[in-house]
Amino acid sequence: MKSLIKMMAGLAAIFASTFVIARMLGILTVDNVRSWLDAASDLSGPAVAAVVVALLFLDLFVAVPTLTVMILGGYFLGFLPGLAAALAGSCLAAVVGYGLGARFGVRIIKRIVKDPAERARIEEAFGRHGTAMILFARAAPILPEVTSCMAGATGMPFAKFAFFYLLATLPYAAIAVWAGSISSLDDPLPAIYAVVGLYALFWAGGYAYRRRNALRAPGAG
Repeated sequence: MKSLIKMMAGLAAIFASTFVIARMLGILTVDNVRSWLDAASDLSGPAVAAVVVALLFLDLFVAVPTLTVMILGGYFLGFLPGLAAALAGSCLAAVVGYGLGARFGVRIIKRIVKDPAERARIEEAFGRHGTAMILFARAAPILPEVTSCMAGATGMPFAKFAFFYLLATLPYAAIAVWAGSISSLDDPLPAIYAVVGLYALFWAGGYAYRRRNALRAPGAG
């Protein structure tokens, strides 16, 4: 498990570097996202949906404030169109991330981890804990992209990956979009509650899973 965590931390650091660079360049900030969606809303609903999908897909390569994008998608589009756009963008990023992991992941892991035995331990650990990691990945930015790539790199069946990804992402996106759809500039509290509640829920779930595994570990007392 430690080898897997080290491996994922390294991948997360790579993804995080894009966030730092984007912030240094002043792009992909919350204000930028809001202004782009504002401009798209002057054109049409489909234009707003296209921006939401594009931003959520772009999150695979450059760190994007995904929760903010989903909430604003609900604000500008309403619940059902906003949810459709949020799911389309998120799932597109997940599928491409899985595909990139399957195509290039093994090669990258070999470059980072030289020891074949340690690589085997990483694959075995993700096989045991990967589904939980996918379920609770929304607890923090970057983790959904990392787990998508790791699922492809370690050979997790795509159907299994897709099922657990949707199981986590559908309620997450639905709550975020719904909160945005009932929020306004004068009353942003639903969106604020959604942000706090979603992160608390996924953090609590992840903590409970780690605690359960720690108690079941050999020698736990």
